Amino acid sequence: MTTAPARVEVLDPGPAEEAQRRVAGALHSLGLEPGDRVAFSMPSSADLLNCVLGAARCGVVPVLLNATLLDNERDPLITDADPSLVVTDPGGLAPLLAGQARDIAPCPIVRPMHYTSGTTGRPKGVWSGVLDDGAARDLFEDEAGVWDFSAADTHLVCSPMYHSVSIRLAATSLLRGGRVIVLSRFDAGVATDALVRFRPTTTFLAPTALQRRLTHPGSTGALDSLRLLNHAGSPCPAGLKRAAMEVAPEGAVWEFYGSTEGQFTVCAPAEWEAHPGTVGRARPGRQIHVEDDIVWCTAPRFARFEYWRDPDATARAWKGDAFTVGDMGRLDADGYIYLDGRRDDLVITGGVNVYPVEVEAVLCELPGVTEVAVFGVHDPDWGERVCAAVVGSAAHHQLERHARARLAPYKRPKTYVTVGDLPRTATGKLRRRDLPELLGLVPPPGPGGP
Repeated sequence: MTTAPARVEVLDPGPAEEAQRRVAGALHSLGLEPGDRVAFSMPSSADLLNCVLGAARCGVVPVLLNATLLDNERDPLITDADPSLVVTDPGGLAPLLAGQARDIAPCPIVRPMHYTSGTTGRPKGVWSGVLDDGAARDLFEDEAGVWDFSAADTHLVCSPMYHSVSIRLAATSLLRGGRVIVLSRFDAGVATDALVRFRPTTTFLAPTALQRRLTHPGSTGALDSLRLLNHAGSPCPAGLKRAAMEVAPEGAVWEFYGSTEGQFTVCAPAEWEAHPGTVGRARPGRQIHVEDDIVWCTAPRFARFEYWRDPDATARAWKGDAFTVGDMGRLDADGYIYLDGRRDDLVITGGVNVYPVEVEAVLCELPGVTEVAVFGVHDPDWGERVCAAVVGSAAHHQLERHARARLAPYKRPKTYVTVGDLPRTATGKLRRRDLPELLGLVPPPGPGGP
């Protein structure tokens, strides 16, 4: 399949406001009410951003699905979300943008619903319902205030819009009166051209994208216009972060720690230099503590969430006003958090979560596969590389062909290793964390390594 060239679109606040009002009118004419859902699965675009914000500002919950999912992966999520409207082709946005304009709230009154799988591998929608006016304003100011967005900003969207950070940052910049530049997909050359041409003041780059931008042979001054270069989503090697700090303006390279469910920390460059390896301290309005090596965050009222139609998972995520996503870490005496590892089985490749249980279930469908263990190993480009240890007679080319037919590209193992059996504890639990070393896949330490 040929990948379409990356496109660049410019979105100014005035036309965007009018487009969002038309989207709200179209949804109203279709009978959608606050709390109803509309599912989107397509590449990033200015039109998609307007449709998402138009829905969110009239109380209709956008459900944003990974555009690279195959039908067999996407369709169960659509069924689970139970949307009143499904749009899976960019052409389907036009009728929404042609609606009769109507009044909308000054900021989103719902959070978009994104799916995350947690450690079980079963996708769960992160749901916050319809917010009252006060909570909606507090949620908006929480993001806009942390990064000090204003009408003077131009924000460059490099990550796909099924990542919650893309919508959050673009929306707050746009609704504060700033301009937004949208890349349909990340391409280092196109991103470099956009940086040089439009001189954005803010952007977000996952570590994988940041690495590709810094090694691209484009203009060395492409980052000069940035006052804020945010990164998150996966661990950023120290060497990569230092390289970014050397070429970006002083004080521009910030980090945050968060998840689809909620935001935990922010980390200024000076804080990281003083506390190497930290992901920062608690974001304003939050408190962080560590209990049995698991990081918990006490969240304000506007940041509450539940897992869509999954009360058991919701109960496990919350203790009173504090929630966890199962990440492990430690807290120093000054309140700085250091992450010791993600959830036991989670692989973060290119800033995108891959859940081994899901990949293992697909690979086990192939005749000749007895058992599979999927895991990640450090990779200088992707952050982590998806690997699979396979017990059985299936050849590697058969596994690769099966994965291409059943899994989105980012979920497919890049390395297969055939083994006689899988390592387990005395109680029969898989020793997943030991697999990279046992199979000789741990890279030697070096500059910029973990």
